[in-house]
Formats: sequence, structure tokens, C-alpha cells
Amino acid sequence: MPKIKTCRAAAKRFKKTGSGKYKFRKSHSSHILTKKSTKRKRSLRLDNMVDQDNMKAVRRMLPNG
Repeated sequence: MPKIKTCRAAAKRFKKTGSGKYKFRKSHSSHILTKKSTKRKRSLRLDNMVDQDNMKAVRRMLPNG
């Protein structure tokens, strides 16, 4: 059997937590920040967790954690 390959694009975007969930950064937080409100920029700072609907897809892309 060949080795199971990790999707490198997903590996750069998702990190596994100690409890087995996956966290990720929100998009649109890197440039053109002048037109975004302070409230919007503040919410973009926080990491998010992958919800149950997308968990199966993320797990398939990251078989080795």
C-alpha cells in the first residue's frame, strides 16, 4: 500500500488542537485595513474552530494530524 499523502494546502491552514479539533485563521485580515471597521478587524484576530459539517473533509485532507 502506498503512503497516505497530506494535502499541503490544508496543512498550512489548519492546526490540530489537543482535544482533536482543528483551528484556523480567518481571511481578509492582512491588507486594505483602512476601510474595515475596528470591530471587524478585532474579530479577525481570533482563531476559529472548524465546525462539525466540515470536520470530515478536514480530517480527510490531514490524515496524519
